[in-house]
Amino acid sequence: MGVSLSGLTEPRTVELSELAGKSVAIDAYNTIYQFLSIIRQPDGYPLTDDQGRVTSQLSGLLYRTANLIEAGIEPVFVFDGKPHPLKSDTLSERRERREKAVEEWQKAVEEGDMKRAFSKAQQTSRMTDDVRDSSRMLLELMGLPCVDAPSDGEAQAAYMCSKGDVYAAASQDYDSLLFGAPRLLRNVTITGRRKVPGKDLYRDVRTEVIESKEFLDELGIDRRQLVDMCILMGTDFNAGISGIGPKKSLKLIRDYGDLEHALAHLEVEIPEADEVRSIFLEGSYSDGYRTVHTDMDRDGVLEFMKDRGFSEQRVTSALDRIESSRRSNRAKRAQRSLDAFF
Repeated sequence: MGVSLSGLTEPRTVELSELAGKSVAIDAYNTIYQFLSIIRQPDGYPLTDDQGRVTSQLSGLLYRTANLIEAGIEPVFVFDGKPHPLKSDTLSERRERREKAVEEWQKAVEEGDMKRAFSKAQQTSRMTDDVRDSSRMLLELMGLPCVDAPSDGEAQAAYMCSKGDVYAAASQDYDSLLFGAPRLLRNVTITGRRKVPGKDLYRDVRTEVIESKEFLDELGIDRRQLVDMCILMGTDFNAGISGIGPKKSLKLIRDYGDLEHALAHLEVEIPEADEVRSIFLEGSYSDGYRTVHTDMDRDGVLEFMKDRGFSEQRVTSALDRIESSRRSNRAKRAQRSLDAFF
């Protein structure tokens, strides 16, 4: 999902505690897909309640959000709106990959190969109406701001960051930089040891921060040129040129200055290039949002999660952590204000 710019920079790793006092706009769909992918049973089946409703995403949203708030971070969740028509091919390809993965997952389960079953199952996550609606219901009961993007959630999060209403845009993808986010946070909602997709390897996942200006200065290009090089590679809105990855596209843009001259050199065309460039540089955004949390409906959260099969004790523990952290954070802010006064 999104463009991959790994290998072009070495992001700075940070501890969550270093982000204390910051608001972060989180790409909700991206985060929910993460939880759907990794929070599964050994055979690959997601967590479900007694009615068969998927609950993996609720587990991740409650407990990981509690960790963020405990670290002093205030999350703002940004939900995708209507996808751009140019994204239809990408969405179709994802459906086909998901359907193939379902078949391979079921076959692996039948053969008793649980390692392969889990790996294939991770590729089958779907954003159903219930997954989306239940996720939003939980977040709203927790008093967390939920923002509706006109189209792409990452674009909206980047816009909010560019206005200074949040400290950073948080997503696993690099698209936020193309959309103009001054600062991108990766691995905010997922940390720890994670399996490398398609390989029998594990790596430590740390929260990373990428400053857009530093990143572009390091590459020796501007944002428009970054968009151009990604169009060459392929984005969610266009297929790109076969055989061109991050390093080759960067060299082409450095050598020829922009997409048009690079395409002329390659003697190829990308018919939708202007429209894709416009999506990233002149996207549609909403100013109708809030970034400050409201009071949590503790009883509402508890009843909602119990109805979905969660342990009252574990949910209560998470809510206690959130409320205790909020009290502590308010006290720290009040003390800082008092110190500033004197």
